[in-house]
Amino acid sequence: MTRATSTTQAIFKAIADPSRRRLLDLLLERDIVAQELASHFQMSFPAVSQHLTVLLKAGLVTKRAEGRQRVYCAAPHGLQAIHDWTAKYQRFWSWRLRSLGHYLDQSAKSRGTRS
Repeated sequence: MTRATSTTQAIFKAIADPSRRRLLDLLLERDIVAQELASHFQMSFPAVSQHLTVLLKAGLVTKRAEGRQRVYCAAPHGLQAIHDWTAKYQRFWSWRLRSLGHYLDQSAKSRGTRS
């Protein structure tokens, strides 16, 4: 397995969990200390910390020390791999929907000329 594949798998694993997606959402708004992040969840601080570790390993967040606190920051550039992967499907569905639109237009014209 290549490093890029391993990284992409880690990113998909990281965003598969709704709690981690919520953490990312919060961090996109601003940098936040770990204790404040935990206050947004109905789970223990160690559980939030484990989710943050998964996001760190996937490269989706960074952390820095400020005294005794750890401040977490979003690193959304890591999501580019997800964007690139889903873009293929966006092109597919755009093409399919355009084809459906053309078909429906032709169908409507055919029905209109028969009347």
